[in-house]
Amino acid sequence: MSYQPKNILVTGGAGFIGSNFVRYLLGAAKDVNVVNLDLLTYAGNPDNLKGMDGEERHTLVQGDICDRALVDRLLREHSIDTVVHFAAESHVDRSITAPGEFVRTNIEGTYCLLEACRQFWQTEQKLDKETLQQTRRFHHISTDEVYGTLELDDPAFTEETPFAPNSPYSASKAASDHLVRAYFHTYGLPVTTTNCSNNYGFYHFPEKLIPLVILNALGQKPLPIYGDGKNVRDWLFVADHASAIHRVIESGRLGETYNVGGWNEKTNLEVVDTICSLLNELKPREDKVSYTEQITFVKDRPGHDRRYAIDATKLERELGWRPAETFETGMRKTIEWYLANQPWLNNVVSGDYRKWVEKQYGA
Repeated sequence: MSYQPKNILVTGGAGFIGSNFVRYLLGAAKDVNVVNLDLLTYAGNPDNLKGMDGEERHTLVQGDICDRALVDRLLREHSIDTVVHFAAESHVDRSITAPGEFVRTNIEGTYCLLEACRQFWQTEQKLDKETLQQTRRFHHISTDEVYGTLELDDPAFTEETPFAPNSPYSASKAASDHLVRAYFHTYGLPVTTTNCSNNYGFYHFPEKLIPLVILNALGQKPLPIYGDGKNVRDWLFVADHASAIHRVIESGRLGETYNVGGWNEKTNLEVVDTICSLLNELKPREDKVSYTEQITFVKDRPGHDRRYAIDATKLERELGWRPAETFETGMRKTIEWYLANQPWLNNVVSGDYRKWVEKQYGA
């Protein structure tokens, strides 16, 4: 039986993936109400939700997922039946320099949400286990980085791959995944989890590879690539990810994990070459020189995993989901969006981001 959420608390819904999911959900499900809880730090941007001011089914609340009193109040006041948990510190480089922030947000924040839901649904609303699992959901968004690294000829990650995180970021996400699983097995909390590959698309904060390269290319700055550029990632268009999450919430088996991938393994150098090729076509440099001339190799970062690859067969087999976009079609849409949304990009890079890039890359 398909589960139909009514009142959804989305955490981190002003961030990159979260805001795309909110937009997707409000379009796909006409009778849901969304409470969007976001701390609105560097990556949580109200501009990501532009044009939604008049949407009565969407309420943006600035706040911290570690603020238990706030979470309790939102669950109660909005009669929340579904939590979709995106909120996380998510950049590996930042986790290397400031791991404590990742422990707090990704582990303590997830615990706060789980415990608040357990208390509200089981203690206050007095739902028995059967009713709870029929009428409530807690969906947790995680990453393929919890699985560690692969050699180039290794089979892709499946849901059965043991966790082997190699950075403070991935370790904090692995811990949160374990907490979510434990709340299902210990308390019967109706949870599902998705572990996704690298996302790209609209509203992507430009500390990550693809938006950083687009931004620097347009500014005629160096296009930084770690190491030899041969690290491999699977790439997932963010709108496809949003549709996958929705499918799992509606039809996923409780307590299960589903890998979400784009079936698009690319080296970092291939990704940058694709961006340069599309920009050469869509917005060529005035001097007619290829954007590839701006590529600069920089010192590899510590613990840089060589390859991630997602096997999303389970999601296709059980729930009939496959991505709609290829890497080429999704990347074209992404670059066209960035070229058409320069004000958004300018607003994002006017703050702490530029200082961070200059410190990391000298660009």
